[in-house]
Amino acid sequence: MVLAATAAALSGCSSGGQGAPLWTAGGSPGASTASAGPSPGTAAPGATPQATASGTESGTAPAPASPGSTAPAWKVFTDPAKTVSFELPQDWITQSVQPDQGSLPGALKIEVKDAEGGYLATLRTGLPPQPVPACPEGAAKPYVVVSSVPLELPHRGGEGLIDPRVVFRVIQGYKFFGSYGITNLVGGADGKSCGLQNVVRGPEGKGDFSFGDVAVLPVFAPDQKVAPAKSFDTLDQAAKYVNEGSEFANVQRMLMSLKVKN
Repeated sequence: MVLAATAAALSGCSSGGQGAPLWTAGGSPGASTASAGPSPGTAAPGATPQATASGTESGTAPAPASPGSTAPAWKVFTDPAKTVSFELPQDWITQSVQPDQGSLPGALKIEVKDAEGGYLATLRTGLPPQPVPACPEGAAKPYVVVSSVPLELPHRGGEGLIDPRVVFRVIQGYKFFGSYGITNLVGGADGKSCGLQNVVRGPEGKGDFSFGDVAVLPVFAPDQKVAPAKSFDTLDQAAKYVNEGSEFANVQRMLMSLKVKN
């Protein structure tokens, strides 16, 4: 398929994540209209701003809106210990929930929802390092980095690690599955992967952290629930979500504003 041919040439997270985004609308006309054919035998199928127990939110706009973001007013979330902070639209909601099992002492898990209570992203800190999931031979699928923007965060370097990025990536299955988040992990070899991790390896002793819609974007089976990840019939649809939609623009600004105390 067209995606398989183009993914190997698209480096982004898979080649160090430097420079411009791998692929954007209009950048690869053939790829933008490619569609994922179904596997054999399958069918492609009002809340108010609040302060929570996890921290406080102030109703100021600390920086001009990023291009494309449409929220008229922004606030800042900060946890009580002031270990993390990020901006979010004034009418979005944060909620502190129980950290994942095995998280380090002081770990946070903050869910972000829109004004109607729809889930958008989760910030997790103090995550224990997890090995890259095994990928059986022949199981890896082509993936494309639709958007990749540098992000300044404390992180660990080493083999398979890059500088942190805010990314939107799409992996090919019976449809194109997309996810946004932060990462400093190489996506996969030769433009293919079994699962794209939205995780930043933190400094030694600090634990890892994640901020995105899902921690890992897999290749979903037809009987699996895709949400909160996205699904698209074509790469062009994924590009339009990134380049034309207000939701991603606002989410991207939120992710890019993340500050983590070293």
